[in-house]
Amino acid sequence: MKKSNIKTKIRGAYLTSVVSISLVLLLLGIVGLLVLNAKQMSDYVKENLCFSLIINNDVAEPDIKQFQKTLDTHDFIKSTEYITKEDAAKQLQEELGEDFIETLGYNPLSPTINVYLNSDYASPDSIAKLENFFMSKSGIVNEVSYQQNLVNLINDNIRKVSVILLALSALFFLISFALLNNTIRLQIYSKRFIINTMKLVGAKKNFIRRPFIASGALQGLISSLIAIALLYTIIYFANAQLGDLIGTIDPLVIALLFVAVAVIGVLLCVFATLLSINKYLRLKTINLYY
Repeated sequence: MKKSNIKTKIRGAYLTSVVSISLVLLLLGIVGLLVLNAKQMSDYVKENLCFSLIINNDVAEPDIKQFQKTLDTHDFIKSTEYITKEDAAKQLQEELGEDFIETLGYNPLSPTINVYLNSDYASPDSIAKLENFFMSKSGIVNEVSYQQNLVNLINDNIRKVSVILLALSALFFLISFALLNNTIRLQIYSKRFIINTMKLVGAKKNFIRRPFIASGALQGLISSLIAIALLYTIIYFANAQLGDLIGTIDPLVIALLFVAVAVIGVLLCVFATLLSINKYLRLKTINLYY
């Protein structure tokens, strides 16, 4: 009966430890997911900023289309959209709700090429250089129109959010390691007399460490798999409820996140186990009771 109770307590402690470590790794996984989503959302916002190149009215349409094709060859441009004078007039008529061409007697609008940049080139410094580049095509481009204040605001906010997320990631990592270290330390504390007995019979330190490290690595792997399963469930239900929340992230990146959670789980458990086992390997027999 006593042996059965001891086994039950050991299993209960092991299960509690696995659950605790799984929740810690889940927390790290969620932080990683937030960081990935922040990067994707940042790129999405930057790449949807529109830069309108107002074309000179005397430029022929074939020349405009050729200019558009030339723009599409540049690495800094994600996509372009050509809007003719007639299309621009239709859009404005829909917005105003009246036929302004009939009132004016002519179409005052110019043909436009809307340019969308790759996210890496959507910073204020790059945009200023690109604006000069577009305006250098003075024979075709009359004016470059974009919301400069919005560009500055987006970049400032992205920078602030990135710093906050980085600080939170570091904080959560420290908290997670502290929780994980305490969990494993309590687990090894219960085996301190076994460790001392092995020392007394002449077992070498590496021999004593080996089973504990193997157990810690296995515990980390099991906890990681549980954390990954929970993280996958959160992603699945978040997408189902909020509409493809994580869909913008490459599935390969999600897979790498899962691998990272598994590797971090194993490494953290092994490292925490080493810290705890080394403490009791250095401890004198008399101090085991305090």
